[in-house]
This record gives sequence, C-alpha cells and structure tokens, in this order.
Amino acid sequence: MSRLGKKPVAIPAGTDVKVESGVLSVKGPQGELQKPVHSLVEVSVEGGEATVAPKNNSRLARALWGTFASHVRNMVNGVNENYKKVLILEGVGYRVELAGKTLKLTVGYSHPVEMEVPEGLTVEVVKNAITISGADKEKVGQFAAEVRSKKKPEPYKGKGLRYEDEVIRRKQGKKAV
Repeated sequence: MSRLGKKPVAIPAGTDVKVESGVLSVKGPQGELQKPVHSLVEVSVEGGEATVAPKNNSRLARALWGTFASHVRNMVNGVNENYKKVLILEGVGYRVELAGKTLKLTVGYSHPVEMEVPEGLTVEVVKNAITISGADKEKVGQFAAEVRSKKKPEPYKGKGLRYEDEVIRRKQGKKAV
C-alpha cells in the first residue's frame, strides 16, 4: 500500500487539472505540463483534488501508484511555483556566460563547453552562479545534472561546478617531509 498514493493531491485555485485519453494535463499561472498516464494507474479529478489509484493489485500497478501520485503533486506544484536549482562555479579562470539560449562554460578545457538550454527552462547567470528554473521538476533536475557533469567538483581544491547546498569533502593532499 502506497502512503503517498492514498493522500489526495490538493489543487489550488487558478490551476486546471484534466485527464483526457490517457494524458494528464496541468495548467497554471507558471505554465502547462502534460504527462501520459500508465495503463495500470487511474487518475481522477473531483472537487478540487486529484486522486491516484491502481487499476488492479499487481506488483507493477502498486509500484506505479505512489510514483504517479508524486508526479501529479510535482506537476501541480511546478505550474504554481517554478522549481529552481542553483549551481556554483568555483575555480581560478573558470567562467560562465549565457548567449541567447546557449550556456557557455569555460572550465579548464582547451575549448569552451557550449550547452543548449532546453525548451521550457530559464537560465540566469550572475557572476559565478547559474540559476536553472522551470515548471517541470524532472527537466530542471536533469539539465542541472548535465551542466554539473561537465566539470564535477574535485576534492583537493574544490574546483568545478557544484550545487548551492552541496558540501564537498576535502582531502589533505601531499605532505612535504
């Protein structure tokens, strides 16, 4: 039994949730999101709240029950208040700049690393901080992870891209005798 799946998802005022022909669509002040609903899960919207239920008692249906409840909750939260991830760039000579929809990273390679910003996300660059925001939690997290993977923080000097709240465990390095 899913504890998350049992709880109905409250739909705030100004948010429209519909399920039509196997597609869940959520529309709010920050945007619109759509997600196909798995055939083993049923999503129903009644009286200002959405409920998720498994269609049968199979193992996969029970597993997807809580997963889809979280997806619905994330979609409703995302269209009302954007999700946000902040990456910090540390290192001498490391720079980041935004040119249109292209994020350009200079992180110690012989060439600048260019990344295209996905549709539906907004990226802001202030000094050495990259702020990625959008209504879709999965897209925000995935793009932030892809950006971070271009230069992960190293344990000796802490150089690289790290999340704002991430703590890098530092190593001592070589000892002079």
